[in-house]
Amino acid sequence: MKDTYQTIETPTIGEYKAKGSKFIAYAFSVQNKQTIKDRLEEVRKEHNKARHHCYGYRLGLGKDEYRANDDGEPSGTAGRPILGQIDSFGLSHVLIVVVRYFGGTKLGTSGLKTAYKAAAMEALQDAAIIEKIVKEEFLLTYSYAATVDVMNYVNGIEIDIKNTEYTNDKSMMTVAVRLKEIENFTTTIAAITDVKCDLHTS
Repeated sequence: MKDTYQTIETPTIGEYKAKGSKFIAYAFSVQNKQTIKDRLEEVRKEHNKARHHCYGYRLGLGKDEYRANDDGEPSGTAGRPILGQIDSFGLSHVLIVVVRYFGGTKLGTSGLKTAYKAAAMEALQDAAIIEKIVKEEFLLTYSYAATVDVMNYVNGIEIDIKNTEYTNDKSMMTVAVRLKEIENFTTTIAAITDVKCDLHTS
């Protein structure tokens, strides 16, 4: 099971100029559509006098969730070239917004495609590209008597322990498990002790 993807570590900016028009590209790492909406709103507020705020994004492990928006430019001249650069760099969970300040001279469809592509590429060229591992959080609830067995297991594998809590009769632990390890993790947790260990998505 694939549970990793390539994205950018921090936001970056790129710029391209053509015949007086200025194209400013903002690249962001995004997790969901709400994050995309928030970043778009930030850019639009910062550049509220710009004529166009075109963008492209791709989400998902399978890179199957995407959108290309021309924001008033001729169809296919802005959003698709932007999205094309995200794909060219092999990225997911990335949004690129390109702001255009019109310089008074029309560029034509070919010129627009070149400009939006170049601006997006400039934003990604200096970006630090990192690999992200997708994990799912679980809340374990088990008998206090099973604590040693559970701790010995989780300390011997690659897992993120988010929180632990103990009471007189039970223990609770929130952990983050990478997707491809979930089946093995849930099976082993249930087998390492005779005490039933309840597993719930956190």
